[in-house]
Amino acid sequence: MSRIRGRLALVTGASAGIGRACALRLAEDGADLVLWARREDRLGELADDIRARSNVEVSVAAVDVRDRAAVFAEAERSIAAGRVPDMLINNAGLGAGLAPVHEGSLDDWDRMIDTNVKGLLFVTRAILPAMVERGSGHVVNIGSIAGEQVYPSGNVYCASKFAVRAITEGTSIDLLGTPIRVSAVNPGLAETEFSLVRFEGDTERADRVYEGLEPLTAGDVAEAVSFVVNAPPHVNVSALQLLATDQRSVHHIHRED
Repeated sequence: MSRIRGRLALVTGASAGIGRACALRLAEDGADLVLWARREDRLGELADDIRARSNVEVSVAAVDVRDRAAVFAEAERSIAAGRVPDMLINNAGLGAGLAPVHEGSLDDWDRMIDTNVKGLLFVTRAILPAMVERGSGHVVNIGSIAGEQVYPSGNVYCASKFAVRAITEGTSIDLLGTPIRVSAVNPGLAETEFSLVRFEGDTERADRVYEGLEPLTAGDVAEAVSFVVNAPPHVNVSALQLLATDQRSVHHIHRED
């Protein structure tokens, strides 16, 4: 039984990877969708795919979560049209570079902090007041095991995901006494475009990240998101860590020779 059938979910970073998988999975659950991402062509293809598979409403908007004005303008349009999301899936995020802090790229740092931290905050700030006013809603932040454990050369990326963890916990505390739930889904190694983006299209280097093990898929993470949002209204899954069987921490990964 789906508890979210006919409800409205806003998914950021929906054009690929975990965001795309979440859109497909929530559509299977019968949720209507608002999909945001930078790549409008991919969003259009995804919307067509979902409409062909599911009898749900889908709308898309080209929104870069780093652009505060664009985020608030699009949120205001949706809210003014009476489309206040019942679920906000803050998925947009990335890793950029992998270097010791004394060799790190300042541009990479800006991209990660602006997307993973400030972007998440902009979207939350733009949508959450309408949820509070209505008296219902669910915010799900896609974090990472990197928000719990730091790995070599992951310094700023890990810091950004530690920030997501703090923002998630802080938001949940701030909403105590309201019916609004706040959750985090924190995956470990998941084979998506993440490493390809991190290594600027270097497919050989990206492939080595997942070599010798069976990592999570984007669909695995989307399944966890579906579980979280389908929990009974009196149940809040505050945090869910999701790891491949071949991974037990950021430092403990089994690889076949």
